[in-house]
Amino acid sequence: MIPEFVATLAAGTFFGAAIYIHVAEQPARLSCGYATAVALWRTSYRRGTLMQAPLALVGSLTAPLAWWLDQDVRWLVGGLLLFLVIPFTFVVIFPTNRRLENRELDVAPEEAVRLLRRWGRLHAVRSMLGGFSFAVFLWTLVAPR
Repeated sequence: MIPEFVATLAAGTFFGAAIYIHVAEQPARLSCGYATAVALWRTSYRRGTLMQAPLALVGSLTAPLAWWLDQDVRWLVGGLLLFLVIPFTFVVIFPTNRRLENRELDVAPEEAVRLLRRWGRLHAVRSMLGGFSFAVFLWTLVAPR
């Protein structure tokens, strides 16, 4: 049961953090004016990456072990959903991140707000992937065999 617990805990923690960012932090950030919003995004993104990246990695790596021990394909499905966060971040979100991290953006308020809003929409996809993964893991844990 340890791999199942670890995968579920990692997915649940990832999802909880992602939802907090989407529901509370991002709207608050956007209400502060573009210069403050960008500065807050830069600081919180670095810190959030240090927490969420390992959670996605741990959850997606322990899910196949849970499948191997339990022989329930739902562990693979949930693990794949959580793993998809990683390539989605690198391929789809990173170009926006790089532009938000560029210091030239500090003098372009319209561009900054547009990028922050785009980042929020992209982060919502990442949040949903984590949520679906967590839901599959919970379903697998509580469903009768």
